[in-house]
Amino acid sequence: MDLKEIQQLIKFVAKSGTSEVKLEMEDIKITIKTGTGKTETTIVHQAPIGQSPQIPINTPIQALEPSSSEASNSSDSKYITIKSPIIGTFYRKPSPDKPLFIEVGDTVNVGDVVCVIEAMKLFNEIESEISGKVVKILVDDSTPVEFDQPLFLIDPS
Repeated sequence: MDLKEIQQLIKFVAKSGTSEVKLEMEDIKITIKTGTGKTETTIVHQAPIGQSPQIPINTPIQALEPSSSEASNSSDSKYITIKSPIIGTFYRKPSPDKPLFIEVGDTVNVGDVVCVIEAMKLFNEIESEISGKVVKILVDDSTPVEFDQPLFLIDPS
């Protein structure tokens, strides 16, 4: 498990409202506790003998957050990106027998549902935070998406 996956896990737990998550794998144990607006992370990494751990023990969350320069890499584009707020499976329609939420060329308004993301058997409606015309759909239907992955390009003009 690399640093980026741990960052995504911490953000997912913080947004989910869960008070505690424990994850144990072959070479790593992670406990994330939330409560009273504070998130505490304990990481215990057991590396094979002769190798040093890749992740420091008890790394504060601030050190795990991406820098602001990474977040502003798409600011030069005239299109606005709608990104996935959670990890899960992306669906373009509410059920197999229903029509698509949006298609390329459609106009969306603030609050319009643009897709559904299934996470842990819960279907989360993703609403547009901007108004504009759909320029491109960046993800195929029924495919896994990661936190902060671009889903749609919107032309706000």
